[in-house]
Formats: sequence, C-alpha cells, structure tokens
Amino acid sequence: MTVTRLLFAALAVLGSILPMRYFLAWFGENGFTIMGMVDAWHTNAATSGLVWDLTIAAVALTLWVLIEVVRDRKWWGLLAIPATFCIGVSCGLPLYLALRPAPVSYRGRPG
Repeated sequence: MTVTRLLFAALAVLGSILPMRYFLAWFGENGFTIMGMVDAWHTNAATSGLVWDLTIAAVALTLWVLIEVVRDRKWWGLLAIPATFCIGVSCGLPLYLALRPAPVSYRGRPG
C-alpha cells in the first residue's frame, strides 16, 4: 500500500471516529431518534447551511463513485457510499480515495 493510500485510509478512520463520537454523545443525551437528530441539524441558519453543503457533497461523491465503479468494475469502491451516508463525507471521501484504482498515465504506467 502506498503512503498516499495509507494517508487516505487514516483520514477515513479519523473521519469515522471523530463525527461518530459526537453522534453517539447526542444519542446518549437524547435517545436514538434519527428525526430528532435531523431536527437538531436545522436549529439555525448556520447548521442548515452546513447540512446542505454536506448533503450536496455526499450526492456528488456518490455519483462519482457510481460512475467510476461501473466504468472500472472495482466493486470495493461501493463501500464508500454507505460510509458517506451512515457516517459522513469525512469518512466516505477518504475511504473511496484509498480504495480507488491507481490512475494510469498516458503511457500506460501507473501514476
């Protein structure tokens, strides 16, 4: 595994641990209610803006993953989609970057 892939994998781990810490704390205080969490995300204009920003980024990432997975037939990349929507873009994006095939140069050599 290359250094770049290791860095992306480490970011995916951090991108799952850090947000999940806050999600679990919120659920501990408020009970496991998804709609309650969605309501909390829209408590003011700043948080609503952040939710829309991340939602659009998640949809764009999902389209990117689907297009590349169908084209390259590298099915492992699909793991980034549930990671994105169950944890967040902070996990899904670096996970996909760690899993995606290495780019091929114009001369047919990796990278």
